[in-house]
Amino acid sequence: MLSDGISDMLTRIRNAQMRRKQSVDVLSSKINIAIAEVLKREGFIRKFERLPAKPQEVLRITLKYTADGEPLIKKIKRESKPGRRLYKKVSEMPKVLSGLGIGIYSTSKGVMSDRECRTKRIGGEYLASVW
Repeated sequence: MLSDGISDMLTRIRNAQMRRKQSVDVLSSKINIAIAEVLKREGFIRKFERLPAKPQEVLRITLKYTADGEPLIKKIKRESKPGRRLYKKVSEMPKVLSGLGIGIYSTSKGVMSDRECRTKRIGGEYLASVW
């Protein structure tokens, strides 16, 4: 049993990229699918697909690498944790690596990147940062 599915997903992605794997399987949940959609929209992963499995559905994420074989995601970090939730207003949202990275936020309008949050002028829980 997992206490934090988001941390598990981010750790699996980090470990798979260190081993230069083409894809990684994580447990499927609504929040993990939403985070994968943000990573795909922002160009950090190639694709993701939901695979039926027992006892729980699996989310297969196909990772993206540069032409030199270096992982596109240099660092992926969980910001808000179960024991310490981090909420940010639009005016307080940090620019990850001066705008080269993204922050992933859970808002009342769904999970979105910091760029989308600034455009729509809504804040939320700061889930993770990626660069």
